[in-house]
Formats: sequence, C-alpha cells, structure tokens
Amino acid sequence: MDLLKEIGNAKSVAIAGHIRPDGDCISSTLAVRAYLKNARPDMKVTVFTESNPPTIFSYLEGYDEMNLTYSPKEKYDLFIALDVSSLDRLGESMYFFENADKTICVDHHETNPGFADVNEIRPEACSTCEVLFDTFEKEHMNIAVAECLFSGIVHDSGVFQYSNMSRHSFNIVGELVEYGFDGPKIISETFYEKTYVQNQIMGRALLESILFMDGKCIVSMVDRKMMEFYNVLPKHLDGIVNQLKNTRGVEVAIFMYELGTQRYKVSMRSGGKVNVATVAIMFGGGGHERAAGVEMNGTYYDVINALSREIEKQMQ
Repeated sequence: MDLLKEIGNAKSVAIAGHIRPDGDCISSTLAVRAYLKNARPDMKVTVFTESNPPTIFSYLEGYDEMNLTYSPKEKYDLFIALDVSSLDRLGESMYFFENADKTICVDHHETNPGFADVNEIRPEACSTCEVLFDTFEKEHMNIAVAECLFSGIVHDSGVFQYSNMSRHSFNIVGELVEYGFDGPKIISETFYEKTYVQNQIMGRALLESILFMDGKCIVSMVDRKMMEFYNVLPKHLDGIVNQLKNTRGVEVAIFMYELGTQRYKVSMRSGGKVNVATVAIMFGGGGHERAAGVEMNGTYYDVINALSREIEKQMQ
C-alpha cells in the first residue's frame, strides 16, 4: 500500500489504536503522526488514545499531544486504525471511524477481517510498526519516526526473541538504528525496567501461579482486590504473562486479571504447539498464533476450564 496515495488530499486525519494500548499500538499511532507531520505539514493530525497511556513511552514525539478525551466530536476526512484487530477494539474512537469520509487499517493480526475501506494487513510481520515501515517513503522519515517504529518492533517481538521476527524484520531494525537514537536505552527503560510495585505484583502472580496439564500449562490471576492493594492499573501488569511463559517445560501460559465482577481480561502465550489465536477466537478474542487475548465472563475456574478444553484439543 502507498500510504500517502491513499491519504490523497485529506485535510484532517484521526489516528487511533486499540483499547488498553501496548507498545506497538502507542508507537505505531505516534509513528504515523510524526510521518504525516513531515510529509503533510499543513494537515490536521489528531491521535486519540485512552486516558493514562503508558508513561514509559513519553519519550516519543507527540506523546504529550495525544487526545485523551475523544472530544470534540468532529468529522475527519480520514481515519487510520493501527494495530486494531477488530472494530470492537476501537473503543471510543469508533465515533471518528464511523463518521470519517474514508478509513484505513494497518495491522498484523491474523484474525483481522479487514474492516476498513483500505486494509494493509500482514500477519507475517512482527508488528504493525514493521508494516508501517514498508508503507513509509524514506524521504519523509526522521529520527522521531524511526524511534517510534523501533519501539513498536521491540515490544511486539519481545526484544527480537519471538518467532515473528524475520530477516526482513531484522533488516528494518538495522536501518532504523542508523537514525541515531539510543536503542539500548529504549529497550532497558521500556521493556525490562519495572517499578518496585510492578515487581511486587509480578512476584505475587508468579508465587500464586498454578501448573496443570502435566506441567505443559501455567496460569495466574490478579483480582481487583490485589490490584487495589498494590495500587496498580492494568498497564502495570505488562510482562507477567511473558515471565510465566519462561517457566521450563511450559507450552502455554495464561495470565488474567479481573475487569469487573466475573469478567476477566485474558492473555495467552504459546511456545508454538498451540495456536492461541484460534483458542481466543472461540471466545470472541483474537491475536497471533503465539500471543493472543480475550475478555471472558464467569468465575476464575469457569474461564480456565473453558480455555483448557480448547488448548487440550491442540495438545493431543
């Protein structure tokens, strides 16, 4: 896709990612913002996101200018959805999507049905930021754009360790680091570094984790009381499911936290034998073969039993 060609003569563009934004989501929205500021300096560009976006990404250009209130309810010539696997993941930005003259979706989730007028969906890419790199004209890129793209790739690839990293992905990283930003610092401060409280609740989650299915699966849950006790928000729980997956012998890791009474946000990671995206789809979620998520109703045990049945089918 030629992004600038698809944008055409649009005078105003709304940009948004999915609810509860992660690293690739925040980075891709700000990457497009920075890119359009260079390529179309007269264009009105607004990035919408939830209130309290992860502060670890505050170093990215445009972070402080994101619209956290979803107002005013204006009509935009164009809406660009980034890292959004389905319409329901747009949250409050759905208003701007529905009222825009044209919509574009750039994503890498294999479960994305292609809900926009123009869709660039590449499931083989390690991140939405990788897809964006291939749509950007290099003459309009600068260090701000490169820093965003690098950050998104770092977070959705687990610092280059996941199987979604291809030769093309590594070539992109090689080109991006030549822009001169401090890559090691980004990796250290946004991926590995945790606050004392984050370490505490991760330790609690690991301590109370349970191995099952002959040690091939592991699960842990954080309820609202625990989150209140440690004074943490959902964004502070990043990394727990990945740490669970690092347990020797584990093929599937499940981490869930309580959204409301008998409602949970579930994250799953797989070593490759189980396609957790297909498991998530069974319950209305989605994602990738080795990393997927879903929101489910029921008790903690209801959720685990339901997921276990689908996981076991693939284990056999």
